[in-house]
Amino acid sequence: MKSNVGSIDRILRIVIGVAAVTFAMLSDHELAIWGLIGIVPLFTAVIGWCPAYLPFGIKTCKSD
Repeated sequence: MKSNVGSIDRILRIVIGVAAVTFAMLSDHELAIWGLIGIVPLFTAVIGWCPAYLPFGIKTCKSD
């Protein structure tokens, strides 16, 4: 599987993922559990591949 997530995209995914997971863990709000969805952008940032980009042919990384 070829990488399709660039460096700026990865940084944004990490920031958003960490913020969402932190909200889920520290908040007493009734919808805070939805913050665990932040695991998805964290995971895609770590592996460098986003399956949602595939059908649209999107690549935010530099071409080889």
